[in-house]
Amino acid sequence: MSEAKTKILVVEDDPGLQKQLKWSLDDYEIVIAGDHDAAIAQLRRVEPAVVLLDLGLPPDVDGATEGLAALQQILSLAPLTKVIVVTGNLDRTNAVKAISLGAYDFFQKPFEPDMLKLMIARAQYVQALEVENRQLAARQSATALQGLLTTSDPMLKVCRTVEKVAPANATVLLLGEFGTGKEVLARGVHELSPRAGKRFVAINCAAIPDTLLESELFGYEKGAFTGAAKQTVGKIEYANEGTLFLDEIGDLPMPLQAKLLRFLQERVIERLGGRGEIPVDVRVVCATHRDLAGMIRAGSFREDLYYRLSEITVDIPPLRERPGDAVLLAQAFLERYAREMGRNLKGFTADALGALEAHPWPGNVREMENLIKRATIMADGSQITAADLGLETGHPLPFNLRQVRDNAEREAVSRALAQVNGNILNAAELLGVSRPTLYDLMSRFGMR
Repeated sequence: MSEAKTKILVVEDDPGLQKQLKWSLDDYEIVIAGDHDAAIAQLRRVEPAVVLLDLGLPPDVDGATEGLAALQQILSLAPLTKVIVVTGNLDRTNAVKAISLGAYDFFQKPFEPDMLKLMIARAQYVQALEVENRQLAARQSATALQGLLTTSDPMLKVCRTVEKVAPANATVLLLGEFGTGKEVLARGVHELSPRAGKRFVAINCAAIPDTLLESELFGYEKGAFTGAAKQTVGKIEYANEGTLFLDEIGDLPMPLQAKLLRFLQERVIERLGGRGEIPVDVRVVCATHRDLAGMIRAGSFREDLYYRLSEITVDIPPLRERPGDAVLLAQAFLERYAREMGRNLKGFTADALGALEAHPWPGNVREMENLIKRATIMADGSQITAADLGLETGHPLPFNLRQVRDNAEREAVSRALAQVNGNILNAAELLGVSRPTLYDLMSRFGMR
């Protein structure tokens, strides 16, 4: 059976233009509506991802009042639907007004079929991302990995690993760059474990001076040092029966590494200035962005402590190695901050999406969140642009499957020819095609 075509709602009263659009967009199933009421009825019936809306609808065929009213009602009933408005050649004012009301884009009559197809494909892509984001958010709102959005295979593997190791009582070591979500995963380990009803205690080993870190971790007795006016419980003891998260464990000073190792071996602590041993039952989860293996070779991290901490090691991929996640996260952050700030922002422009995909994100998700928050404040229009983000305009990945396939075939042919030094017979064998087929491909891609 052939794959069902995607439905597009065309709201247009001109029979000639209806036929032209049907002919031009033969890759889609075109559903026609001739006026405002018919458009709303078809919207409820078909639930299209994209609507092509002529602003000049009856009874105001020479104006835009009926079209703009239809636009507002469509977006009210289906906020995620992308509406592309159709305008006359000299009607740019109403097109701009439609964009300000929430339309995704506009095109003018007479139209270029290829440009319109690209516009629809982009609108479909953005709409699919927003729907997927909503579904993920809904599924994850009731899960322990709340706050973690991803559709990429590398990160989904990390999530599955966390789900497997959480019920065990093993010590977990999370490795990843700044801003990759190590604390979110650490909380996930806790919430999916039998200790979920107990305390989750986090401490950043790099944020506390070395002189204070020992007392923060192990606590102290009254009079243990100047200023110790009362007995104080340390973080390890405070987390008893729960989970202790030691962030940036690679910054732990060597003397404290020895003391932490003893605790992990014996599961007892001594407060500063104390004499007695205190048993503590706690699950330990650690995280760092540092290369612990390199630190062991350099003598700045204890090898025996490393083996105690890394009973289960989880490598978290950076955002640049998570295909599709940059745009997904950007949509989620924009929705959140637009709601918090009362801004009526309708997603990202095409150049902004390209910039989001092209940016290397050295600061990972944390950098992304700050950038979207700033753009939400600074944006002047109804959509976030690359300029609002402060990023260079990127070239978005193609959305049309034929275009993706052509790109892949072109790359494969180029690699094969390069590997066999241009020998057509050998290249055809590598590619698994006949020589005439390879010649056809080379001709299509303009290769000699």
